[in-house]
Amino acid sequence: MAIVDVQVPQFSESVSEGTLLTWKKKPGEAVTVDETLVEIETDKVVLEVPAPATGVLTEIGVADGSTVTSQQLLAKIDTEAKAGAAAPAAAAAPAAAAPATAAPAATGGNKGDVAMPAAAKILAEKGLAATDVAGSGKDGRVTKGDALAASAKPAAAPVVVPAAPAVAKPLPSVAAPAQSLANLGERPEQRVPMTRLRARIAERLLQSQATNAILTTFNEVNMAPVMELRKKFQDSFTKEHGTKLGFMSFFVKAAVHALKKYPVLNASVDGNDIVYHGYFDIGIAVGSPRGLVVPILRNADQMSFADIEKKIAEFGKKAQEGKLGIDEMSGGTFSISNGGTFGSMLSTPIINPPQSAILGVHATKDRAVVENGQIVIRPMNYLAMSYDHRIIDGREAVLGLVAMKDALEDPSRLLFDI
Repeated sequence: MAIVDVQVPQFSESVSEGTLLTWKKKPGEAVTVDETLVEIETDKVVLEVPAPATGVLTEIGVADGSTVTSQQLLAKIDTEAKAGAAAPAAAAAPAAAAPATAAPAATGGNKGDVAMPAAAKILAEKGLAATDVAGSGKDGRVTKGDALAASAKPAAAPVVVPAAPAVAKPLPSVAAPAQSLANLGERPEQRVPMTRLRARIAERLLQSQATNAILTTFNEVNMAPVMELRKKFQDSFTKEHGTKLGFMSFFVKAAVHALKKYPVLNASVDGNDIVYHGYFDIGIAVGSPRGLVVPILRNADQMSFADIEKKIAEFGKKAQEGKLGIDEMSGGTFSISNGGTFGSMLSTPIINPPQSAILGVHATKDRAVVENGQIVIRPMNYLAMSYDHRIIDGREAVLGLVAMKDALEDPSRLLFDI
């Protein structure tokens, strides 16, 4: 019998522990090398734990929802055993420690009944198991599209929870959060613990509010020149680069243009020092099933429009699948949040520490504006830039936002850096 250990991947220095989500295999089931056995959620990313060898999963030593650390032993694989013949040690797995409402959506005996992370959350909300949905993904995996198209099961009657002393329980899987329902007639309530990522987001937002002197300046931009330029070159751009020309690449280019003119917008505070960064790493806020994440465009000043569009599309896909790496979200000197994607007209974005400024982009709408004494209709977008007033004065903030506005209303400025 050749036994191979399954261990927690090595976390980065900034991550001390994680939460084990739902196991995708059971003791006694066959596994193939590199097949995902379980996922671990940290306060930054979700890591997949692949099978280190082909064989049979003979023992699971850590239950769903448990807290784990780097290199911790999770399970054992017998490379010579046959499926269905689980080792006796499998019975010792601490199944009793699992949450009472473990999700069926992310468990199963083969790849064909396993849901992708985003799909698992949707299925859990609909009261469905992965086995209830035909998967169209690789090896029969249930994708987000499959989950959205699936019909929800009828809601079950609320469960009366008897009074009991508070007992500490392990955090549940994101795919199926532990639920506490009270029988309140037609006013039910549900209590769901925050995921590690959600808790980390909350912590950083409070940290930003508590440590930065946040002020926001606003301006409006006529998007007609960008829209006309985009329309004119869309077909040739797509044919040449294999990706569509979106608006975010223009916003990124305009932001870098302004940061070069006013370097303090690209700086950060370290104690009593101001650190001026000689590079431009732009964070792009992206929504994911587990919460807001901000992957970084490294050296954005050296990227072409096509490079930016491709990278943002890659970030969006990875965010939906929960596959963004820690290195992709570390650092950053300035951020852009596009609430316009969801229809936002105006907002005051919160600075992403340790950065000192963030640009908020909103929905472009036709509005009545005055040009040369005449009322005309133009596609307008309201820009908002929040900044840390400790190091950025109103002059630099306002002029920086005006520089972005000017670059968007006359994109040729980006070519000549004026």
